[in-house]
Parts: sequence; structure tokens; C-alpha cells
Amino acid sequence: MTDDITDDTRSGVYAELAAVGPYGVHPGHALITMVEPHPGYEYAYNRWYEDDHFIAGAMAMPWMYAGRRWVATRELQLLRYPEKSAVAEPVTAGCYITVYWITDGRYDDHMRWTVAINKRLNRDGRVHQARTHVFTAFQDHEATVHRDGAAGPRDFHALDHPYAGLVVEVIDADGPEQRGALLEWLRAKHLPKRLKGSAAAIVTIFRPTPLPLDRMSYVKQVEGVDTRLTLLWFLERDPRECFAESCAGLDAEVAAAGLGRVELVAPFIPTVPGTDRYVDELR
Repeated sequence: MTDDITDDTRSGVYAELAAVGPYGVHPGHALITMVEPHPGYEYAYNRWYEDDHFIAGAMAMPWMYAGRRWVATRELQLLRYPEKSAVAEPVTAGCYITVYWITDGRYDDHMRWTVAINKRLNRDGRVHQARTHVFTAFQDHEATVHRDGAAGPRDFHALDHPYAGLVVEVIDADGPEQRGALLEWLRAKHLPKRLKGSAAAIVTIFRPTPLPLDRMSYVKQVEGVDTRLTLLWFLERDPRECFAESCAGLDAEVAAAGLGRVELVAPFIPTVPGTDRYVDELR
């Protein structure tokens, strides 16, 4: 490597950066991004995201160490509830969702890079504009509940383990002061009971954080930063087969606890990378 190349990429500082800061394995943070491609652009969007953006706009970045993409066919979209959602309008909006894990303690470092790289991608014409961000937020990890205790994959394995489905649940507490009580109820009472004997192996709980002020203009600022929790249910069976038994009635149970309201319960199945499978089943 010549000195010119080293200077151009500033690779001389890489060894210094690697020697400092946290480098554990736990997902301290996540990027959860649910997107609706505009009608007529489904195939173009799918190829752009898989062939370019998933890698150049996400996985190639520092401290983003795992990612997986999921899709909701029309059949799965019609299983969503509640009908009136503060997250998705209509509730069927957002047929693709991608989840990424970010190393605990590296949120600020990652955000500096992601803002910069997305500005570069926009400048270079490598951003697909025919899409709408329905629910996109960086989020901090709060808790993980395992169905089988110490057995089975950990949360840091969840995006690499071949889970057959994902259910995204968004809950709004009645106020900022109630969110802590909601989290404790979910972690200690509600989720252990719901997971027992279900198709869901683990549930991770996150809370959203504000997007930086210099974010891309097409991504709206995060709502519910003080009141919202996002739950990711990782299923060992296809949600088309087990959604009713594993995830029905979550809204009624949260309401009965008097701690908040469910704003979205949405099942997904994993995409098949490198293919256009399921694209013709979105509408």
C-alpha cells in the first residue's frame, strides 16, 4: 500500500481506533427500519436494497455486526393489528423490515459514520428514492426474555440463527413515567408467561432514540422517544402457521395491565437474499 492510498483512506488511524472503546458481543443498540416501496417499484427497490444498500449503507459500517431482512406478504399484512395504528397508516404499510445489531457502547461512533456514509451515497446517486420510511429508528436495548432459559441461541445470535419468522410489536406507555413499569411488567410477568410453550424462542425489547438533526430529510424524526417500546419476537415457525397461537390478543393483555396500548403487531418472514422471492406477493 502506498503512502498516497494510506493518506486517502486514513487507514493509519485504524489500529488506534481498534485499540480503544467497547468491543463486546451484546446488541446494545439496534437499527429497525420498516419501509414501503412505492407501487410499481417493488422489484427495483428489492434489488437496490439487497445488492447495494444492505451492504454499503449498513453492514460495511463499523460496529454494525449483524443484520437480517424480513418481508410481509399481503397474507401476512392482513394479520396485523390493531386496525388503527399510530405506527403504520394504513396498518398494512411497510412490507419490508430490516433489523441490525450495533455493539453496545458504540452508538455514537456508529452514528457519526452512518450519517456521513448516507450523505455520500446520496451524493453519488446510490439511494433509491421510490420508498417511504414507515417506522425507522435507532433503538437502545432494554431487555431480552428467553423461552428456554440458558438453552438455545442468545440475543446476539438472533439475526444469524435461521428463525422462520419475526413479529414486531410496538407499545406506547401512557406516559414517560409509566414506561419503566411497562418494561418491568413485560420482562418479569407478561413475556415469560406468553413465551412458555410458544413458537417464539426469544423476545428482545428496545426503546427508540432520537435521530440526529443532520439525518436524511426523507427519514422522519422518531416518535414516542419517551414512551415507546419495540419488541421483536423471534419465531421458530412460520407466522402464517402459528401467529394466532403465539401473538394473538397482545393488545388486550397490555390494555388489561393498565400500562399502555399496543400500536402495532406485525408478522414477517425472512427474505431469501439474492432473489426476488415474495416480491410478487406484496400487493
